[in-house]
This record gives sequence, structure tokens and C-alpha cells, in this order.
Amino acid sequence: MAWKPSEIPDLTGRTFVITGANGGIGKHTTAALAGKGARVIMACRNTATAQQVADGIDGEVTVAALDLADLSSVREFAEHSGEFDVLINNAGLMNIPFSRTKDGFETQWGVNHLGHFALTGLLLDRVRDRVVTLASIAHRQTPKLWIDDLNYEHRRYQRNLAYAQSKLSNLMFARELQRRLTEAGSTKRSYAVHPGVSATDLFTRTETLVDKVAKPAIAVIGHSPARAAHSSLFAATMPDADPNRYWGPTRLFGSQGPVRVSPSSKLSEDRELQRRLWDESERLTGVHYTF
Repeated sequence: MAWKPSEIPDLTGRTFVITGANGGIGKHTTAALAGKGARVIMACRNTATAQQVADGIDGEVTVAALDLADLSSVREFAEHSGEFDVLINNAGLMNIPFSRTKDGFETQWGVNHLGHFALTGLLLDRVRDRVVTLASIAHRQTPKLWIDDLNYEHRRYQRNLAYAQSKLSNLMFARELQRRLTEAGSTKRSYAVHPGVSATDLFTRTETLVDKVAKPAIAVIGHSPARAAHSSLFAATMPDADPNRYWGPTRLFGSQGPVRVSPSSKLSEDRELQRRLWDESERLTGVHYTF
């Protein structure tokens, strides 16, 4: 039978940190967790919008400032964080025009991957249970990971490939983190999930004509943000979920449907590439993990 959020156990006494929780999938993830008794910290760049969302959710929900495009903001957030149970790396940008973060990284890769890589590393000693990282079916759209030019210093920027690279990096990071946790004998777990396709505001920030037509078109083949949140909720709350699997919808090439074990590209399973991505991420962010 298909998994449903009604199967989420009582979460009273547990604390969740969710990045980018002020809209779309993050908003619905927050509401579902709070509805089960969890304390939820919405880590968001736009704190005013996040507070409006938090005010509309019943339960213990608080807002904290976090800009994943600024490593100083990531460090400041981490410095003020206490212990908690689950980190959900949810925030993301998709198919935006070329730009760079405050630290000089290509923005999609810098926010989607490097920001979350740094955040997770700085908080790992305070995570009691697990880390959930949102990848995407788009990770399969890139033919390679340009490990020697991840930051677009020497190649032409293609926004769709930049997004695919960032999502491939999310998936590879989650898998490498789980491998390192296992090798260290840790009981903490790292999950990679994808939400399928959903008509969120990600489809309105490309600054092209696509912004006007994407959400209605995507609504036809995808599913609602509330349904898209099921993957995150499953991985974040189910005690027996296998961290060595990639979880997400599988219908219509992964666009929609109930949460199941999802296929991923052969490239995403390359352990040597996972290791090289990890090393490069530590070098660029200055965040070095200890297990």
C-alpha cells in the first residue's frame, strides 16, 4: 500500500530544522510536522514571509534567518543552533540566470549544494537523528559532473545543466554522507529524496516567458506541493526508512505518485566521484567534517 502522512508517528518532543520553509514543499512539510506535535524551525532567507507562513500554522513553529548564498550567514545560523533531531535540506533555486553568491560561487550550485553542504557540516554534531537532502529527477539530465569546473569558471553557463549539476551534487552528497556515517559507526542517517514535479514558485524565477506558463503546465503532469512533500516527510519521520535507498515518486518518470524506492543515474552512484565532490566542497566552503 502507498505510504501516507497519516502514518507519521507522534513527534512530540522532537525538533526539526527545515531550510527554505517559507513556501512550496517546505511550507507543507512544516505544517505536517507541526501537526504531529514537532517543534519546527523554519530556516529562511526571507524571514518576513516565513513569519507570515509560521503564523498560519498551528503548533510550535519558529523562524530563523539563513541565507544559503552567504556562508557567513550559514555560520551565524549554526553558531546559534542548539541540538535538534532532524535537518531537512529543502531550499533551492532552479534554472535562474547566471549570477554568483556572496562568496563567488555559481548561484544554483552555491545555494542548492554548497550552502547545504556547509550547513550540514557545521550542524552535524548537533543532529541527533538524521539529515534529509532534497535532490531531483533532474539530476539525470546532466551527462557528467564537471568536477574540475563546478563553479563555471571555464565553460558556458547553461541554466538547466547548472540546476541538474546542483541536484546531482545533492544526491551524491547525501550518499557520501551516509557512507561516512556508517564507516564511523554513527547511528545518524543521511537520506536522499526527490519530490517529483510540482507547480511551486521555483517555476516562476527564470526571468523568461517560461515563468508565465510553467506552473499551469507543470500542474498537469506533476502533483501538488502537499503531495510533493511526502518524500521529505517519509524520510524525516519513519523509523525504519532505509537510508541507502533513493526515495521519491516513480509514476510518469518520477513526476508524481506515492513515495517508493526511486531509480537514479549510474553517474550518481560513482563513489570516486562522490569522494572528489566531497573534497572539493570542503575546500571551497572551508567546512571540514568530523565524525
